[in-house]
Amino acid sequence: MTSAVDEVPLTLDEAPPKTLGVLDQGAFWANLGVSLLGFSGAIYLLNPLGTAPLSLVAAVVAAVVGSLIGTVMVGLAAVPGARTGAPAMVLLRGLFGARLSYVPTVLNIIQMLGWGAFELWVIATGARAIFGDSVPYQVWVVVAGLLTIALTIRPLGAIRLIRRFVTAGVVVAMIWLAVALLREGPTLGGGNWNAFAPAVDYVIALSVSWVPVAADYARHSRSSRAAFTGVVTGYSIAQVACLVIGIVALALVGNDANQVWGAFVAVPLGGLFFGILVLREADQSFANVYSTAMSLQNLLPRVDRRVFSIGVGVLTTVIALFADVNSYGAFLGLIGAVFVPMFAVLVVDYFLLGGAARWDTSATAPSRWGMVLPWVLGFVTYWLVTATSTVAWWDSIWAAARDAIGFERPVWMNAALAAFMVSALVTLIVGRVRPLSGRPLRDEEGVPSR
Repeated sequence: MTSAVDEVPLTLDEAPPKTLGVLDQGAFWANLGVSLLGFSGAIYLLNPLGTAPLSLVAAVVAAVVGSLIGTVMVGLAAVPGARTGAPAMVLLRGLFGARLSYVPTVLNIIQMLGWGAFELWVIATGARAIFGDSVPYQVWVVVAGLLTIALTIRPLGAIRLIRRFVTAGVVVAMIWLAVALLREGPTLGGGNWNAFAPAVDYVIALSVSWVPVAADYARHSRSSRAAFTGVVTGYSIAQVACLVIGIVALALVGNDANQVWGAFVAVPLGGLFFGILVLREADQSFANVYSTAMSLQNLLPRVDRRVFSIGVGVLTTVIALFADVNSYGAFLGLIGAVFVPMFAVLVVDYFLLGGAARWDTSATAPSRWGMVLPWVLGFVTYWLVTATSTVAWWDSIWAAARDAIGFERPVWMNAALAAFMVSALVTLIVGRVRPLSGRPLRDEEGVPSR
């Protein structure tokens, strides 16, 4: 059992224990890489443009390449957390200053609340795919919400639980379902490489959605190398396996993404092993609720994280019960566009411009307005390049902007990578033109000074 001193501190005033090894983190991120939506979402890997599907070899290669690129980004975002012991949003005090860090913190809280509720919906919907309508949707949501809250009370214990027990069950379940699906004789031939680049872009987007929370867990890593390795290896392997199994399932149901879960349940013992994956989905809701609590502590650092976790867990449950989580997805995508360019600025400033030697995560960290410019330009680039957000009025604004500057978006261009590159380049220019200075990273105990 995890002792109190080996658990996440209740406030930001206390030093975080460095107890997570590479296996703990690799197992945790591997579980995050397996998603129920990833199986059905494989349709966007197989046929990202909606015209001609990729061949099986092209799709698998796209999954591998996209996962490696995306998880390297997440891994780089984890390294400063491991070195400083600061949660993700507290790290942003060193990038923007304490007061300016509140802006991305609030956006992340809104985003995580939405994703947390969405994951509860996924768990409830997955359970109903197994048991039918015998148990109401609302009951499954409440059960999933209570499980999520329980995991967030002792988060490091939850991560160790995942490593010791859950990961083994997930591996067995995925192997069983993969073999059972292949025995059904899916047709896996045909296709081409024409949409390879957009397929890679889709997989990158799946990975980088975890960038804003990586440091929340890496802060407890025994080393930055262990944090980086755990993210890249664990998440990449699991995500590739998840997408490949999704491709096989799609081949059986005629590329109908709505029927993928049914294909899992239909194979021998499918309900049992799919049920393991449904239960495992709780680590996704756990990550969202816990990271919301960590973000709130950047605003109120001396409030007990357990109070935040319970409050956030209850709120996400209520949202999942009464809100239309499908319509909320477009808004989540809009907010998510904030974080790829922001972490491009973080990576360049921290690793290339000497930020590691002067990172100030104190409550009095001075505002650094120069870092806002590359962040904003990256955000603008994202929306100039992206195809659509499914929000009509927002899309019309950016369509008018493209027309005004005479820009026509190529079908192969990826918004996330374009935003990352623009923000990174502008950060380099700002850093060279305006030399950066600041206070030392932290005290000798590794505690962010307050």
